[in-house]
Amino acid sequence: MTIAEWCVFGTLMLYLLTIVPVKWIGFRAFDNAKPRDPSFYDDPIRSRALGAHQNGIEAFPFFAFAVLLAEFRLGPQRLIDELAVLFLGNRPTLRSILWNIGFAINLAIFFLPAIRGYLPV
Repeated sequence: MTIAEWCVFGTLMLYLLTIVPVKWIGFRAFDNAKPRDPSFYDDPIRSRALGAHQNGIEAFPFFAFAVLLAEFRLGPQRLIDELAVLFLGNRPTLRSILWNIGFAINLAIFFLPAIRGYLPV
C-alpha cells in the first residue's frame, strides 16, 4: 500500500475516532436508540466532537476518490503521497483555512493525472 492509501485509512479512522470516545465516555447519557438526539450534544466537548465528525464525513469521500483516481491514472506517486500527508496533517488554527487548504489539496490530487506530462519526474 502507498503512503497516500494509508492516509485515506487514517482519515477514515480520524473522523470515526472523534465521536466514538465521546459516546463511550457519555454512555449513560447517550441513547443508542436516538443517536442523533440533539440534547446529547449540548455539552461543548460533545458538540465539538460532533462537528469534527461531520467535517470528516464531508471531507473523506472527495479525498479518498481523489487519491485513488490519481493513483489509478498514474499521477506522480511521490507528489500524491506528499499531498495526502498534508491533507491528513493539517493543523491551522482557523477552521475555514483548514477546510480551504484541504479542498485545494483534493483538487490538486484530483488533477495530477491530467497535468502529469507537465510535471518533473
